[in-house]
Amino acid sequence: MPASRPDLALLPRPSKVSSLGGRLTLDRDTTVRALPGAEPAAALLRSLVGPAAGLPLEPSPEGRIVLALDEQLGGLGEEGYGLTVGPQALLLRAAHPTGLLRGVQTVRQLLPAEALSGGSTTGSWELPCVEITDVPDRPWRGAMLDVARHFRPIGYLRRYVDLLALHKLNTLHLHLTDDQGWRMPVDAYPRLTSVGSRRARSQREPSGPDGVHFDAVPHEGAYTKAELRGLVRYAAERGVTVVPEVEMPGHVRAALAAYPELGNNPGRELDVWDRWGVCDTVLGVHEEVFAFCRAVLEEVMDVFPSPYIHIGGEECPTTEWENSPAARERAAAEGLADPAALHGWFMGRIGAFLVERGRIPLGWAETGTELPLDFTVMTWRDPSHALAAARRGHQVIAAHHRATYLDYAQSGDPSEPVAQPGAPVTLHTVHGYEPAPAAWAEAERVRVLGTQAQLWTEYVRTPEEIEYLSYPRLCALADRSWSGGRGDWPGFVERLRHHTARLDALGVPYRPLDARSLEEATYASPSSGTARPRS
Repeated sequence: MPASRPDLALLPRPSKVSSLGGRLTLDRDTTVRALPGAEPAAALLRSLVGPAAGLPLEPSPEGRIVLALDEQLGGLGEEGYGLTVGPQALLLRAAHPTGLLRGVQTVRQLLPAEALSGGSTTGSWELPCVEITDVPDRPWRGAMLDVARHFRPIGYLRRYVDLLALHKLNTLHLHLTDDQGWRMPVDAYPRLTSVGSRRARSQREPSGPDGVHFDAVPHEGAYTKAELRGLVRYAAERGVTVVPEVEMPGHVRAALAAYPELGNNPGRELDVWDRWGVCDTVLGVHEEVFAFCRAVLEEVMDVFPSPYIHIGGEECPTTEWENSPAARERAAAEGLADPAALHGWFMGRIGAFLVERGRIPLGWAETGTELPLDFTVMTWRDPSHALAAARRGHQVIAAHHRATYLDYAQSGDPSEPVAQPGAPVTLHTVHGYEPAPAAWAEAERVRVLGTQAQLWTEYVRTPEEIEYLSYPRLCALADRSWSGGRGDWPGFVERLRHHTARLDALGVPYRPLDARSLEEATYASPSSGTARPRS
């Protein structure tokens, strides 16, 4: 791609781009022709480009912008598309509606950046004449946002979805529950939100030699089902799937504050946790707990049509089970070697329930091999775990924390915001991450669905902080996960320098590109025992 041309500095990089020479002018008289099945993409184009660029883009059978489903492009898959811009007309084709949605985002990027900012009175814009054929490398390209530790209103989540869609990221993984807050409404258990969504204070920064410091500011928030259903629809209109996560059997302190009878010490009163790190309170293993989990997940599935339901599973201390006579008795009755084995047994029971309901259980893998084969696994501790999971037969989403966790600092600059302890995860590191390295056997590589970024929000309190930490690193992940291969770092940086004008137009407070942010780093895998830092 001739990235030196700002109008062709597309991100992510398309599979094939040919400049045709010349320009297509769009003005207030430009109309849109949507052939059968292409109407949703036309509506998206109209809603995203129309108001921002000051163009009505009215529907017309004579429209110069033509959107069409074309079964002859079936080889491009569900998300692939073909785009031809000539001096008189624009033709966007795809075999599937989702491909048209991806193409709409490319059309947006072909416009001058000013056309994205909104409130334009220009009424006339030029696009470069170009031919594009574009297919993603992997089907799962996502971002996880933790709204459990710091709640974000539904209006902001819509903006977050819009930014994902612009970069052709197709999955919003919504982390809805944790020790520090429960955001998912459950009619059968109303105290989950009336009690579990509120904490009295929050830890301010990582613990140090002088202990832990708190802000003494109450924090609360929960969604309604109507809000979440609306978010699901909004995201689907942009080709983004919302995958919910409800943690179990660990990371449940907020749930136990609401319903202590679900724990291993039913008479103990707990508060919603105000610290970061791994809390040692976990769900019990009596049948009332499984009734609770099933009831919660039934309501989750009623709101979220995603094929995948994430049930966490990571960082689950077994101390309470080891000290509980009831848990030890349950382990013995189930023929388990010891109480620690209750974790796999627990996940297996809940996973089987989801499979019975026609969903795919998704979980964080501690080793890559400990979850039942029904699970699609997210491997985060070490790249070797992704390979182990693929060899075992799992579908894998590779998300190594040293390359995809955006709550690490972006550079070693001391002026960076408070972050998780650990070495920076630089822009270069994110762009260099290969979820399925070429050295793997093909049978292993095909089991890797893709990758995603994670933003845990212990120290992330505002939308501005979310976007500063996310961008431009999400640009790097989007570019590499769509384009695949070994990447083109110099080409990416050149395109990114032009792309920042789009981020500026959309009001994204990204981390500026400077010598520190563009430093090249050697991607190094830590030992498999390296844990996600939670100070």
